Amino acid sequence: MNKRPFLALFVAPATLAAIASAAALAAILQYAFRAYVPGSLNPGGLTLDNFFALLRPLYAQVFIQTVWICLLTALITLVVAYPLAYALVRTRNVALKSFLLITAVTPLFLGEVVRTYSWIIVLGNTGFINSVLKGLGLIDRPIQMMFTTFGVVTALVHVTLPVMVIMLSAALSHIDRDYEKAATSLGAGPVKAFLTVTLPLSMPGVVAGVSTAFAWTFSAFATPQMIGGGKVSMISTLVYQLGFASFNFPFAAALSVTGLALTFAVLAMAKQAIKPLEKIGAH
Repeated sequence: MNKRPFLALFVAPATLAAIASAAALAAILQYAFRAYVPGSLNPGGLTLDNFFALLRPLYAQVFIQTVWICLLTALITLVVAYPLAYALVRTRNVALKSFLLITAVTPLFLGEVVRTYSWIIVLGNTGFINSVLKGLGLIDRPIQMMFTTFGVVTALVHVTLPVMVIMLSAALSHIDRDYEKAATSLGAGPVKAFLTVTLPLSMPGVVAGVSTAFAWTFSAFATPQMIGGGKVSMISTLVYQLGFASFNFPFAAALSVTGLALTFAVLAMAKQAIKPLEKIGAH
């Protein structure tokens, strides 16, 4: 007799989604090993040429730039999100706590395209920032922020900020305040108590937040495509150009598979590098 009659109903949707995802990944994988036939949507026979083509300097540069943008986005998001998460957890004012929570979570309620268009309005040559600076007489010509790495990273930070805040808040909320009081009683000031107690104990949240932000940014498409305007190339935008502009689906598939493998490799190396920090935060 089944003691958990509803378990199958709960697990079934996730199982079906996992099977569908695995089937899609298998289809992409087999495309990656097929030859491109110019003028045809049907791939040719088996080949490794798609992966050998990725060794060209052009594609290597795109991989390096993607990793750099993802890493930069994750680190900037951490710097912006940590004070916000700290204030969200430690403040006792209910109104302020609600305001901080709404500010942090609101971007999740907006679609990625909507958020990206809002940044186009802010960063454009006739956008909000340039209009204010020109109105104040600080600049004569608009500052180019669109179609730059700066613009792409800024918009991506906005995308990843809510998740980072949530993860950091969860880590900070589990820190016993008595540890900080003990450090203070031993002569540590507020700054030293934070650096020697709070920050190390929150490392599991920092590691989880940075890893998630990196992986999330790696697969971002709409933001780098619209803000970058084709001048800031990432793996996702290159896959789109190859697949839907050139209809070179086999090479686009090989690029996708390699990008996925690179994501796992970078995260694995990062995990090994920050293992000492995780041990510090274990409590």
